[in-house]
Amino acid sequence: MRRTRTRIRPRHHGPLLRGQLLGLLLLVGLLLPAGAADAAENGTWGVFPTPAAGAAMTERAYFFHQGAAGSTVGDSVTILNTSAKDLTFQVFATDAVNTPADGAFALLPLETKPKDVGAWLALPPGRATVTVPAKGRKDIPFTVKVPEDATPGDHVGGIVALNTEVEGVQREGKVQVGVKRSVGARLYFRVPGPLAPGLSVEDVRVRRDAPLLPWLHRASATITYALVNRGNVVVEPKVAVSAEGLFGRNVLNRTGRDPRLTLLPGQRIEMSEPWPDAPQLDWVTVKVEARAATYGDLVSAGSAEFVAVPWPAAGALLVLLGAGTAFWVLRRRRRPEAEVPAHDADLAEAR
Repeated sequence: MRRTRTRIRPRHHGPLLRGQLLGLLLLVGLLLPAGAADAAENGTWGVFPTPAAGAAMTERAYFFHQGAAGSTVGDSVTILNTSAKDLTFQVFATDAVNTPADGAFALLPLETKPKDVGAWLALPPGRATVTVPAKGRKDIPFTVKVPEDATPGDHVGGIVALNTEVEGVQREGKVQVGVKRSVGARLYFRVPGPLAPGLSVEDVRVRRDAPLLPWLHRASATITYALVNRGNVVVEPKVAVSAEGLFGRNVLNRTGRDPRLTLLPGQRIEMSEPWPDAPQLDWVTVKVEARAATYGDLVSAGSAEFVAVPWPAAGALLVLLGAGTAFWVLRRRRRPEAEVPAHDADLAEAR
């Protein structure tokens, strides 16, 4: 569920105070992060592909269409209001992205101008704002006009209904901001042509957290890596994480992990893998391998090495070794030279 924060002008007196508050509101509006619209419904209203007559509202989960460059495709979106009051929505089309931190599917907010399939979609005049009656629905037709220079492959976006009513107020420092909600239905559009699936694993890194006293407590680590879709079609990666210690010992093996991601073309996401029982003394090679579920021969891997050493214990051992060596050298230097017996000296002179 996307939360769009709308600036609410507080009561004030005097032009100077007005100017200061407006400046703060503008600053907060620029700094507040844009949220992502949830798919389907939020319990109060929902956005769905319009079903056929007599079919269930959830007959189609998303929009799936295909059209060549220069063609036009039509469909209809339904806004369903399950609440006990009329609701007014801003309806708009936009592009989809993966959130960088966890790869979640997200639709860009109203303030961000779409550049891909969201810009191809057109609503009828006067349908940018609609009022849906309580316990009712509104069907809104739309068209997708594919540009002549559209690139082959998957183009992903969505149609969003943003409630115009401020549903709550949050305080951000000295400024109050209103909270709106929105819901969006996904739109997958494929332009025919050469398809080039692409998936790569990049920037594998390991961050260790070792205890001061080794082997009394467990060491842990976090494996981070990036998944990048450099192709022109959507892929759903499956990830395997493994690690080998000295002499090829297997110290970690997590195969077939399914992060349940829909990785969109051109998107890069950062993932992390906790390792609660990482080695404390070893030379480790970590490998991350990703496969695309639909494209069996699409495989990519990345790796990183690290030396697991309990540095506090190693430092203490070095100090003890250094102290022992110094003590041994000092003892050698202070030992008195052996005296030569007198009769041995006389024999030496007689010769």
